[in-house]
Amino acid sequence: MVLFQKKASTKAEKSMRLLISFMLVAAATVGNAAQQALADKSSAPGGGTDGPEVAVPSQAAPVRAEFHVKYVNGNNVYIDAGRDAGLEEGTKMVLKQAPANSENNDAPVQPGIVAKLTVVSIASMSAVCQVDETTRDLAVGDVLSLPQNEVEQMVAKNTMSNTRRYPMVVSFSEGDPLDEEVRDAIPHPTLPEVNQARGRVGFDLSLLQGLGANSFRSTVYGIVARADVTRIGGTYWSLNGYWRGRIQTNSAPAQSSIQDLINRTYQMSLNYVNPQSHWTAGIGRLYLPWASSLEVIDGGYIARSMSTTSILGAFMGSTPDPTAWNYNPNRKLSGGFMNFHGGSFERFHYSSTEGAGVQLLGWAVDRPFLFSENDLSYKHVFSLYHSMQIDRPTANPDSPALNFGVGQSLLSLRVQANPRIEFELQDTYFRDVPTYDAALVGTGLLDRYLFQGVSGGSRIQLPHRITGYFSLGQSSASTDKKNSWNTMYGASMSRIWKTELTVDARYSKFDSSFASGTYRTVTVSRDMGDRFRLSLQAGKQSFTSSVSKNTGDYFGNFLVETNLGSRYFLESSYTTQRGGLDEYNQFTTTFGIRFDNRSRERMASHAQQP
Repeated sequence: MVLFQKKASTKAEKSMRLLISFMLVAAATVGNAAQQALADKSSAPGGGTDGPEVAVPSQAAPVRAEFHVKYVNGNNVYIDAGRDAGLEEGTKMVLKQAPANSENNDAPVQPGIVAKLTVVSIASMSAVCQVDETTRDLAVGDVLSLPQNEVEQMVAKNTMSNTRRYPMVVSFSEGDPLDEEVRDAIPHPTLPEVNQARGRVGFDLSLLQGLGANSFRSTVYGIVARADVTRIGGTYWSLNGYWRGRIQTNSAPAQSSIQDLINRTYQMSLNYVNPQSHWTAGIGRLYLPWASSLEVIDGGYIARSMSTTSILGAFMGSTPDPTAWNYNPNRKLSGGFMNFHGGSFERFHYSSTEGAGVQLLGWAVDRPFLFSENDLSYKHVFSLYHSMQIDRPTANPDSPALNFGVGQSLLSLRVQANPRIEFELQDTYFRDVPTYDAALVGTGLLDRYLFQGVSGGSRIQLPHRITGYFSLGQSSASTDKKNSWNTMYGASMSRIWKTELTVDARYSKFDSSFASGTYRTVTVSRDMGDRFRLSLQAGKQSFTSSVSKNTGDYFGNFLVETNLGSRYFLESSYTTQRGGLDEYNQFTTTFGIRFDNRSRERMASHAQQP
């Protein structure tokens, strides 16, 4: 009896739903017919109400066609617009080639276009785009555009949505459980950016031979890894960067070559970036994104967005980079910071970071410090940057205590007079002698620290892909015994004839309270992405400071890297140094395997297409 009543109730409920549906559809039909008759009457001559006719045209909403890159994560970029701007998954975008840059390194993938992208994930106010083709790495602030066909489709969609009459659609708050079960069982494809992995892992062998009075031989085995893995396991953690380390050393004395020091400037980090979360974090060898003046740290950070314009966070790590002004393998630092930012890259944009921390040598407190980093920019016309650290070093035994004072300050103003000419004014100050490794002076990696005082320079793009640059200033530290001029000038030429080689030559002379010297360097390189890379650097350098002395030596560094088929790669380098305190030859070779699951994903997506 109960079962019979339940079936009867179900049948009655279905009948009631059908009756309601019929009544609503009938009402909609009658309403549309009446509306159409009224419209016909109004449009007829002399018809309608008395008085002048007022035409109310249907206007399509304006279409936004330019978007800015907010964050770059490997092969994916985050932009500052989403579903509210009319974007949807599958929308195509391009990075256009600036008219004045038609002869520089931004080679187009097709005339006028440097990169092609596709929207793969979308939210209301932001979206993720996958880079399909590009001739250079995309950067924060790049302006992406909609192709003309995408703009036309969005305009047509907006116009039709404002003018077309749609039939009434009837839906119920409670659906058929069987239908819902079927819909839930349909597999949804994974977002293209999830679990994308490419990179390489290899083993290297390095032979170092000392010459002259300090003759020796050394053999070093190591591992090299380069990875770009996004959205690991469907999470918002991504791994990106390069790492090189030693796993065994035989009869190796305490000496590092130029190539060894360059190998230690790598960065590799595991980062958490979730557009829907207030939290972000990173661990590895990395820069603190809101305070790069702290230099690269071996450690990590965690931060939380307090509002749309403020971030609060903490950091901890060591200072392992030999090109850093505060380099010391035994130095550790930790602290907290607050960042305020706002504006947009298409007009004014600002970022201000303030924080405090403590530095340790070993596990003993070396100095507490305060730091600030401020950046103000207007489009690509000008940018103003300033970083400063105020600290109190621990005094030596039997010495009076020291007070807080400015330990480091860097002020930089850049002005883009026109697309081919850029001017820069810079003021650099160090209270203590910077602790970077002086062996890298001739490589150009230390140029930003060699001048002390006020200096100015310019960078000019000339025809035939030639760029000239110079910097000139006078050392003005209070401890200088005399005024001295610092000069640096050079020129580069890219894509030479049909060889696609880039050549850069520079000369620098510097003289300050903490260092003096000169260097001359010539670099020849060619880069074909992952397929082939070649670099040859040679020069002469001399350097004298309170902590080191180099009476003058010649150095050369040659590197070539190429793929062996689709699975393997080979990298070889040769470094030599003559005429100074250290004379040596070094040969390194690396063999390993490449991995890239994006090609399999592309093949699978093509196979699913009709």
